[in-house]
Amino acid sequence: MGRQKTMMPHTSQVRRRKLSVVAIAVCVTVAIAGTTLSAAEPVQFEKHVRPILKTHCFLCHGEAGVIKGKLDLRLRRWLVRGGESGAAIAPGKPADSYLLNRIRSGEMPPGDKKLSTVEIDVIQRWIAAGATTARPEPETIQGNEYLSEEDRSYWAFQPVVRPDVPQAKNRHQVQSPIDAFLLRRLEEKQLEMSQLAGPTVLIRRLTFDLTGLPPTPEEVQRFVEDRKPGAWERAVQRLLASPQYGERWGRHWLDAAGYADSEGYSDDDRVRPSAFRFRDYVIRSFNTDRPFDEFITQQLAGDELVPPPGQTLAPGQIEALAATGYLRMAPDGTGSGGVDAMVARNEVVADTIRIVSTSLLGLTVGCARCHDHRYDPISQADYYRMRAIFEPALDPKSWKTPDGRKLSLYTDADRAEKKRVEAEAVKVDDERKKKTEFYITRTLEEELLLVPEDVREPLRAAYRLASGKRSDDQKKLLKKYPSVANISGGSLYLYDRRREVRAGKLDAARRQKEKKFLEAARKAHPDETVTQASLAKLNPKAAAELEADRKAANRLRSEKAADDLKTFTARAEEIRSKIPREGFLRALTEVPGKVPTTFVHFRGDHQQPKQKVEPAELAVLNLKTPVKLPLNDKSVPTTGRRLAYARHLVSGRHPLVARVIVNRIWMHHFGRGLVSSPGDFGVLGERPTHPELLDWLADEFVRGGWQVKRLHRLILGSWAYRQSSRRTPGLDRLDPDNLLLGRMSIRRLESESLRDAILAISGSMNAKMFGEPVSVMEDAVGQIVLGKENLDGERKPTKTIDLEGEQFRRSLYVQVRRTRPLGVLETFDVPVMTPNCSKRASSNVAPQSLMLMNSDFVVEYSERLAQRVESDAGPDRRSQVLRAWQLAYGVTPPAEVTDEMMGFVQRQVAAFEKIKKKGDTTTPDKRAMANLCQALISANRFLYID
Repeated sequence: MGRQKTMMPHTSQVRRRKLSVVAIAVCVTVAIAGTTLSAAEPVQFEKHVRPILKTHCFLCHGEAGVIKGKLDLRLRRWLVRGGESGAAIAPGKPADSYLLNRIRSGEMPPGDKKLSTVEIDVIQRWIAAGATTARPEPETIQGNEYLSEEDRSYWAFQPVVRPDVPQAKNRHQVQSPIDAFLLRRLEEKQLEMSQLAGPTVLIRRLTFDLTGLPPTPEEVQRFVEDRKPGAWERAVQRLLASPQYGERWGRHWLDAAGYADSEGYSDDDRVRPSAFRFRDYVIRSFNTDRPFDEFITQQLAGDELVPPPGQTLAPGQIEALAATGYLRMAPDGTGSGGVDAMVARNEVVADTIRIVSTSLLGLTVGCARCHDHRYDPISQADYYRMRAIFEPALDPKSWKTPDGRKLSLYTDADRAEKKRVEAEAVKVDDERKKKTEFYITRTLEEELLLVPEDVREPLRAAYRLASGKRSDDQKKLLKKYPSVANISGGSLYLYDRRREVRAGKLDAARRQKEKKFLEAARKAHPDETVTQASLAKLNPKAAAELEADRKAANRLRSEKAADDLKTFTARAEEIRSKIPREGFLRALTEVPGKVPTTFVHFRGDHQQPKQKVEPAELAVLNLKTPVKLPLNDKSVPTTGRRLAYARHLVSGRHPLVARVIVNRIWMHHFGRGLVSSPGDFGVLGERPTHPELLDWLADEFVRGGWQVKRLHRLILGSWAYRQSSRRTPGLDRLDPDNLLLGRMSIRRLESESLRDAILAISGSMNAKMFGEPVSVMEDAVGQIVLGKENLDGERKPTKTIDLEGEQFRRSLYVQVRRTRPLGVLETFDVPVMTPNCSKRASSNVAPQSLMLMNSDFVVEYSERLAQRVESDAGPDRRSQVLRAWQLAYGVTPPAEVTDEMMGFVQRQVAAFEKIKKKGDTTTPDKRAMANLCQALISANRFLYID
């Protein structure tokens, strides 16, 4: 892969082990594969020991039919039975247990990854306690798959059950059922939610949240002055109805979907010309409040909802097929050279499964590609059953490269217009051909005059004969006279130069001849003044000869074949420029009638196919609401697998999908999900802080028709969302991480919102929506900036390419290159799609401050903001600093802050006066105001949402 972004680890990636002191006894708690075990708690094989063995030992002792040393560790009785070296454990006798001794000595497992002392202690305690099981074990494990009771009972795999809304003591803070759930947890610790934030804080929070842009000072003022009941609800409705809502919330989904405008996989990171149509589909879907069940179904199986694509696509087909771009977002190197084709194809399938499983299921199914999942109850067979759902459209054995998958958006009218315009252009082409032949003939005759007369006719005949029909003598003759042999339409410009040289020689000869004629005339007419003008009267024949020479030279200069032919080419190009541009869709489709067979790949190696599998839901999710996916649905032109799977996911009975979606929406409103690992609801992920609230929201979402805007209104109408972010000693002591949501969390602007906010307040933003992305390039010093490639081999600009205002568009429309993230966005943690992003990092590092101080982008737009301030406020300096603060923060500053800004500007003016140079076009006043604007942009008040 290309350059990868280094990110701060998420809390879901860093597992914490806590020491807690309980009143009388010290109780050590340890994390074992997502469960917690105290020193006083009995060790259970199923809950504590088996997960350890599965993680470290099953690969060689039980999984995929591999039983090294004839020792299978998957069941307790097989441990007692042992293998070639005897019993693996001696119940009640840890010291005599062969397995434990090999682990303690470091001999097992092989390699660098050894068991921790905590894990070894768990196994030792279990053996010492008699090595018992909580329940009878199965007689055998069918197909190497076994789901324990612990696997089956894991919270995320249970059906969503709508809980009753609890009764809170602090009823005045219950503005929504959400508040009741939160207050119950808070009241258990004698806490309550914080007071409501002020109106200026709320409108800024809400506007950024729903549109990704700052409110204007006028919008803030209108909200503050709106005293009528329902002011908040009206603000919510106004922002949900704005086009910028779809841009903001579409960006969130594009993270989960792994949206990119380049293929990735290899260093060349080829551009995807048509990926933007999926981005536009997502934006429109959020703006129109497309029900999320329909949204999911179209993305997974849009092509199966409409007739197979023909020569012309209907609008409904275009929409449904554009949606399947979701399944075309994975890095795809199959169209590049220098890669192993089968490896690259299988990687595309694997990354597609990662995107689907993390964005919709909240599971890391990809971890089961090479072996059973080490922590979650997902077998390797499960992985390949899921792969079988998508393989009819992503079959490595019948592969289509990215170019081979694109679908034309040409209509019948486009094709008719193209045919008409092309016919017109062909007429010009024909004229050019005739003119070219004329010039070739003229040049040939001119060149023949320069060779001996006796070879002119043989040369002419040899030249006119097709090369394959020439005799050896003719070939030799042409080789002897290359000036004739090399005449062609493409070389006429060279003969134009030869004509120019000949014209020069004619001019020189004419001047010499004229000189002689004048001298002769002066001798013949000594009493007259002989000039060029009078020569015509004195010697008409000489004058006529000179005029003929002059015209011959001018004719040689003016009748340039190449220049004349260029006019024909330009005319044809101008005509062809009117041909309707052909657009394409990056879509996923199946080849009708092809039903591939899917096999489990031993150790994930595509060259080692083993048992055959059929499409199916993950076994652990298929227990309570079993679903049978079709192998080949005869009622549709495709296999129908993805459509059946999509309908299963959005049936309302799936335990994960609604939970995952509402959790993701909650995360974007509060900065943290109820499950803080939105892409991993599995054992290694975090547990929900409020499981009942999560289930209530999931059920409410489904009951409400999967309407996202309805869910927004529900969340935004809560006291919890509108509360202050102010910290208090009580909250910090009892809930330092704000998991109980006794206050709102302060959040830093995401990279795109930061750039967009700067564009907005400076008055520079181009609000154009949709369409092709704004291209990025590497500049002369290696920074990734907006622009079209214009560097030569020495990395020097060859020309300036005008972006025609495109550089002012929102960051959503900036080209997403996997190896070339825009510099200003990369500094503030824009994710690199490898293959997608479930949760963004939010770092606080020195390069961010340096970027705000020194980047060309911030400096330029600070100057633009200063220009806007002067335009809005006029020449009065105090009015200018007031306006600068208002534009940056939406409110009027207190008098003391205004005085501080005035002092800052005055000091800056004085400093710039001292270093002012003759010829400076920017006055010290303008520079000082630009510096103030840059300071406002760089302040935490601008960078963070309160």
